Amino acid sequence: MAKDFYEVLGVGRDASDDDIKKAYRKLAKENHPDLNPGDKQREARFKEISAAYETLSDGDKRARYDRFGPDGVDPGMYGGYGGGGFDDFDLSSFVSSIFGGFGGQTQRRTGPSRGENLRASLSLSFEEAVFGCAKEITVSRIEACDSCRGSGAADGTRPETCQTCGGSGQVRSVRRTPLGSIATATPCQTCGGKGKTIKTPCQTCKGAGIERRKVAISVNIPAGIDDGQTMPIRGQGSAGANGGPAGDVLVTVRVSKHALFTRDGTSIHCEMPVTFGQAALGAELEVPTLDGKVKYTMPPGTQNGAVFRLRNKGVPALGSKQRGDQFVHIMAEVPSGLNKKQKQLLSEFEEISKDQHPRCKSFRDKWK
Repeated sequence: MAKDFYEVLGVGRDASDDDIKKAYRKLAKENHPDLNPGDKQREARFKEISAAYETLSDGDKRARYDRFGPDGVDPGMYGGYGGGGFDDFDLSSFVSSIFGGFGGQTQRRTGPSRGENLRASLSLSFEEAVFGCAKEITVSRIEACDSCRGSGAADGTRPETCQTCGGSGQVRSVRRTPLGSIATATPCQTCGGKGKTIKTPCQTCKGAGIERRKVAISVNIPAGIDDGQTMPIRGQGSAGANGGPAGDVLVTVRVSKHALFTRDGTSIHCEMPVTFGQAALGAELEVPTLDGKVKYTMPPGTQNGAVFRLRNKGVPALGSKQRGDQFVHIMAEVPSGLNKKQKQLLSEFEEISKDQHPRCKSFRDKWK
């Protein structure tokens, strides 16, 4: 059984991205196979922490893992943690992206890479969460420069392959240490690790090929979403590098409380106050629901705390038209501040209805 990724890195489930990265750096250095040649136990440990970091450092993967556990991510993508061989894992690229090959500098990938996921929060009313709605959010994301279409080069020119690194973006070297030879890769100083050089930069983005812009995004909120749930808006995050796909926007909803209703999954609950006389004699009640008022005939002798059900007046299940039910809790209100006439009538009522209180009689009998 796969270990919990948070336990593997030694962090809590509320750990920040920085906490996760620091924990990974420390553990990776201790267990890196190049620093522990022939140690199969540390090699396996390194695969384990690398797999954990690969998931928890990505907002989308982490959200799926938190919600579904190991089933929410594809184990095969970790090259060994889910059962594949260690050689399948791109160890050099993965570690160098964090440590710069333990050379102190960060390597930049020259191939396509996925854009950054963005996070946003959206406030909804109780009814909007139940029935769904259309909303608009504003995010600040990285997009390809319009002037150079993301190339970073001025109009009429294009980037050229770096002559120093041959387009790899890296300069590799081998160091001999008491622990053996350690291969390191550092960013090419000529191209800054991009693998290409730009002789005439775009004036708009200054050669970066990207710009940060605030954009409005339409969000379709599905019926039945609950407070604290996060929904991904695919492909609306920051643009990917070198032709890679855009990231997502992860929208977490915050649902306001309702004055009358509370929610439990797909069920709606409300408390319905009635008078002492209505509970005793029965009454036709007007009950509030999310669809408007409905009539309900309360039978005579309804006890305080009784619950009745209104079918299909609850919350739709996510991705389904099937609705839950509404549960109405009867709260019989005992009158206070009685006048002389009311007290006299109630005393007479109490005198002639002694045998009509079976619970009171049962309690007295048990006490005796």
